[in-house]
Amino acid sequence: MAVTESTNLPIGTEAPNFHLRDTVSDNYYSLDDLKSNVATVIMFICNHCPFVIHVNQELVNIANEYKNKGVSFIAISSNDVEGYPEDSPDKMSIVAKVLKFPYPYLYDKRQEVAKAYDAVCTPDFYVFDGDMKLSYRGRLDASRPGNSTPVTGEDMRAAIDSTISGDSISEQLPSVGCSIKWK
Repeated sequence: MAVTESTNLPIGTEAPNFHLRDTVSDNYYSLDDLKSNVATVIMFICNHCPFVIHVNQELVNIANEYKNKGVSFIAISSNDVEGYPEDSPDKMSIVAKVLKFPYPYLYDKRQEVAKAYDAVCTPDFYVFDGDMKLSYRGRLDASRPGNSTPVTGEDMRAAIDSTISGDSISEQLPSVGCSIKWK
């Protein structure tokens, strides 16, 4: 497992559009179909990464908490499924159903979306404002597999709250996780 930190897509960058298949519904969605005029959280995750497994339940909790405030959540997996078959779309669908993802779990087969977002690790988090301008790129919280820090989602919650209220986010700490598995 190669531990990788997220890079810095400039704040204010407009969210790149996409058209990807949801592994649960089998429908194709674009960013325009899924975005919110309040805030949109885009998460690059996968099935096998221990960093993602460590935070999955908190991602579900946060999405359930903020959907009532009009925030949209989108999960995308861009991993090479030939090298990592546990991240295949059929297995993505199973994980999403078992964990009751309240958001689509999209498959980026050609890895173009991950490249457009400059995503490098799983998990990698982005928060966009109602105009789809990047307001936050960073970590969920300080918890990691094996450290004693509880998973709270405090950094993500603070970023979403600041985005909703229109405040700038001064601290942008990188996300840490497994590298995206490129073809």
